[in-house]
Order: sequence, then C-alpha cells, then structure tokens
Amino acid sequence: MVTPLSPSPSSFAARTRSARVGVAAFYAVQGLCFGGLLAQVPTLQHGLGMSDGALTVVLLLVPVVAGAGSVLAGVVAPRTGSAVLLRVAGPLVGVAVLGTALVGSVALLYPVVCLVGLLLGVVDATMNMQGVAVERRVGRSLLNSFHGAWSVGGILGSLAAVLAHGQGWSLVAGLSLVAGVAVAVDGAAATRLLTHAEETPDLVVGAGPGAVDSAPAPGPAPAARVPWRPIVVVGLAVTIMYVADSATSSWSTKYIEDVLGSSPTVAPLGLSAYLACQLLARVGADAQVNRTGPAWTVRFGGALGALGLVLVAAAPAPWVAIAGFGLTGLGLAVVVPLAFSAADAHDPTHSGVAVARVNLFNYAGFVLGAALIGGIAEVSSLRWAFAVPAVLAVGVILLAPSFRVPREPRRAADTDALPAR
Repeated sequence: MVTPLSPSPSSFAARTRSARVGVAAFYAVQGLCFGGLLAQVPTLQHGLGMSDGALTVVLLLVPVVAGAGSVLAGVVAPRTGSAVLLRVAGPLVGVAVLGTALVGSVALLYPVVCLVGLLLGVVDATMNMQGVAVERRVGRSLLNSFHGAWSVGGILGSLAAVLAHGQGWSLVAGLSLVAGVAVAVDGAAATRLLTHAEETPDLVVGAGPGAVDSAPAPGPAPAARVPWRPIVVVGLAVTIMYVADSATSSWSTKYIEDVLGSSPTVAPLGLSAYLACQLLARVGADAQVNRTGPAWTVRFGGALGALGLVLVAAAPAPWVAIAGFGLTGLGLAVVVPLAFSAADAHDPTHSGVAVARVNLFNYAGFVLGAALIGGIAEVSSLRWAFAVPAVLAVGVILLAPSFRVPREPRRAADTDALPAR
C-alpha cells in the first residue's frame, strides 16, 4: 500500500531540481578548492623553502590519504546518508586548504596536507553518491554535467590565483578568498542535498514515491551486497583515464617546451586545450549518453583519447601536440562520470558503497600516472612516456561494455514529473 507520505509528482520534481542545483554547487566548490590550491603550489613551495623532493612527497600524500577518505565515506555514508558527511566535509575542505597557507614549516605542512587529502576523499565520494542519486530520480544521464561543474570550479580556482598574484596578495589572502567562497556556497547549498531517505527510498518506510508501508527486508549489510568484480572492471578504465590525466597535468607543458622546442608562452596551451575540451565534453556528453547509451559513449571517448595521445607522442611540432591534448580531454572526460553511474547500478540498495569503491581508482590512477610517466621519462624520454598512456587508452575501448547501465523503471509518482531537457 502506498503511504500518504508519498510526494506528488510536482513536489517530487521541485525537490529533485533543488537537489540538482545543490549537488552541482558542491562539485563546483570541490573543483574551486582543488584548482585554487594546485595553482598556488609554487608560491607555497617558495614560501616554505621546500625542495622538489619534499614537494613531490606532499603532492603524493594528497591522493594516498584521499583514498582513506573515500573508504571512510563508504563505511559511514550507508548508515548516515551521504548528505551528513558532505555538509561537514565540504566546507572543511576550504578551511583545510587555507590551513596550508598558515603553517610556518614543512613539518607542519605534512599533517595539514593529510587533512586536506582525507577531506577531499570524503567529499569526492559523497558528492558522487549524491550525484548518482539525483540521476536516478531524473531517470537520465546527469553525472557528466556535475563533473562539468567541477571543471568550471577548477578553472575559477586557478583564476583566483591569477587574481591574487596580479593584486600582490599574500598566499594567505589568496587562499582566504577560495576558502571564503567555498564555505559560503557549500553552506547555502547544504539544505538542498538529498536526505538518506531520498537517496535510498526502497530502504526507508514511507520515503520517496512508491515507497511501501512495510519494514525493509532482512539481509546482509549493504556493503556485502555489492560485488567487487564489476566495480574493478569500470575502475580499471578510471585508472587508465587518470594515468593520462596525471601525465597531461604534470608533464604536458614540459614536453611541449623541452622536447618540441616551443616557447614558454606556447607550452602551457597543451594543458589549456586539455582542460577546455574536457569541460566541453562534459557539458555535451549527457545528451549523447541519453541518445546512444553509456557503453557507446565510453567506446567512442576511448578511441578519441587514444588518438589524441598518439598525436602527442608522435607530434613533430607543438601545435600537433596541443591538438592531441585537446582530443585526449575531449575523449577521456566521459569515463569517470559514467563509471560512477555504472558502479551504482551494481549496488541494489544504492547505499553509496559502490560509488566509494570506484572512487578509489581515481587516486590509484593519479599516483600510478605520476610514477609511470616520471620513471619512463627518466630512463628514456617524455615522447616514449606519452606513448604508454596512448596504449593504455585502448583498454578503455575494450572495457566500454562494462559501462552499460540498465535504467530502473520510473515509479508512478515521478512519471512525467521532470520534463526532458
């Protein structure tokens, strides 16, 4: 029997639109904090007198500890709901980022960076839990648009650093701007997040459209119901994407300048092209997914990414490499958002456990990419180093069938509640 607490189609649609705005805001803020901090790394290094070796350790600490944060979210969120963790950890990311500017020594920087990593991991996992929950309510692909909001935030974070340097602000002042915006926006968006009942309506009595007036069926804990194998398969594609992402973010400028002989003015355009095309892909990818399905979109994206990296590795001139980096961003940008959707499809309770698990592969790919590309460049050359992710990108094409997501049937209460866009 449907309970009287079931919402009407109009209220369900309004609540979903509100949640969509709130979740997008958290994605944008996460990108703002991450981009703002990375753009200030040279200033931080100079201010503390850090060696390149010490800086490498600091940068690697973030993804390693972030993995622990993702695991923590996977344990806690199924019990409390992802919104509880996200409301706390989201604003604290901004505060922790500001904390890196307030430390007076390298020794103090390490624990602060660990805190940044832990919070980033919690937020990465929980905001994607919210994202897939909103996507389920809408009944069509949305994750790419949320990750597009993250990309916009990252660009704004880097521009905040440009503003700070242009105005002659201190590191504390520059990161205070980022932290202030982060806390304010996350605070305003916090009430829009989906509650635990709205994330998992089939587990909560009287919650959500079509909920029934009966207790949840007994069974094992949600984590025990989520199979690892399909998570690992889509996770491998995520790892490959982040190997390419790490290579591009860390080495594209040096490759174009040192290997291809461009000027310092032209060399950064490789990364710019990658980021711009990544954002462009995420803005338009949801419509493509809704037309052709996630598996085809990932297969095509993997082919574009592999082609782009081949152009980079074989580039005879800087403009060819810049075009290659743009193609790489355009193709591989769809992998991570669709991996979260695919993972959630294997979680029968939609507890968030599958999302937290696949999130671990983000950090594995980033660390692997940094070590792999740097190691090959050391013993051979950067040209050969970029050939490795080009070969790996073919794996995304082969793994594409694992991204198929069977859509759940729409419930009576939400039929036609959300007009197509």
